[in-house]
Amino acid sequence: MAAVTQRITNCLWFDSDAEEAVKLYTSIFKNSSVGQIVRYGKQGFEFHGKPAGSVMTILFYLDGQELMALNGGPIFKFNEAMSMIINCETQEEIDYYWEKLTENGGEESMCGWLKDKFGVSWQVTPVLFNELSADYESDAYKRMETAMYSMRKLDIRTLMDAYNG
Repeated sequence: MAAVTQRITNCLWFDSDAEEAVKLYTSIFKNSSVGQIVRYGKQGFEFHGKPAGSVMTILFYLDGQELMALNGGPIFKFNEAMSMIINCETQEEIDYYWEKLTENGGEESMCGWLKDKFGVSWQVTPVLFNELSADYESDAYKRMETAMYSMRKLDIRTLMDAYNG
């Protein structure tokens, strides 16, 4: 039996495009790969309605983090109640992930949030913002937070200018 390397793994429920999503995600993030693919058999068709041989689950890794994609049908849809957070060191990283995840049908939202073309919500966030949040009661942080509310994609320079007054 393999050793458990990660105790909690997120499972993303897709209708039928888990394979396409995994290909996109693993092409965007470094240190990513596809693991085990499990396919539907003939058993259970009356419940899942998926043809035998089609992809049921895909275990995959994004920047070394284990995730699972499931083709579970149209029963459930993604929403902002669950999002994937990308902690970025630089503006170049923010720009890269923002562009890759919003292209081909992705949708920008506010305050560093976006939805990719599959409807998965992502937060593309500068690490600096998280580090400064320990100072959340200060006027400097409140200025930075106010600046954030006016943005879609976060801009580190603008956030820092607001923080520094």
